[in-house]
Amino acid sequence: MTTLLWGALPYIVFVLLVTGLAWRYHYDAFGWTTRSSEVYEAKLLNVASPVFHYGILFVLAGHLMGLFVPASWTNALGLGERAYHLLSLYGGGVAGLLAVAGILLLIYRRRTNAPVFRATTANDKLMYVFLLGAIAAGLVAKFTHSTPSRGYDYRSTIAPWARSLFTLSPDVHLMAEAPLAYRVHAVIGMVLFALIPFTRLVHMFSAPVQYLFRPYIVYRARDPRRLGARARDARGWERVDT
Repeated sequence: MTTLLWGALPYIVFVLLVTGLAWRYHYDAFGWTTRSSEVYEAKLLNVASPVFHYGILFVLAGHLMGLFVPASWTNALGLGERAYHLLSLYGGGVAGLLAVAGILLLIYRRRTNAPVFRATTANDKLMYVFLLGAIAAGLVAKFTHSTPSRGYDYRSTIAPWARSLFTLSPDVHLMAEAPLAYRVHAVIGMVLFALIPFTRLVHMFSAPVQYLFRPYIVYRARDPRRLGARARDARGWERVDT
């Protein structure tokens, strides 16, 4: 089981993620979207969505830093072990709680708004279960094994295991020595990554770069006095009369 969970499962998840993204892009390019339900309800969404997204972005940033930036690097930058521990405890805790609050608000919105609930698929429900489970398990692991004065040093076990995956020689025994709460968090997180290509979470791999370079779409002039003006426009910025 140790070899399966910490030596094989990460690569299985990686293959499912890559091939799933390729399959989704090839066969469901128009479904590569968040499937936004803003048209049904926007007031609560405008609160819940930013809370969740800001929280999850900081959670991801903390995981990338904790797993893939060695302690020697942060020490060299002047971030000592004590400072890093407090940043991880309080910063990670606040980010995780924000993400959980955002998810709970989104679930409440879906359950109490009939049109939004009818637009919710089985994939959405499965995604919410694993997303909330992964973040909640991480918070449990953090708060049950850390205090302001001391805490579990995952950078000496989990982080080296994570980096060893890239050398194709995972040190499974390092992860096997981690506390149970951290192992549960890791397994749920890996399953969540395997589900990404088949849920609305696929939009996290989208970046509307072309929006930075396309011309504005002007539907109506704000100043009626300028409607008759016909200054020479650059190519791609021509006025369209409607």
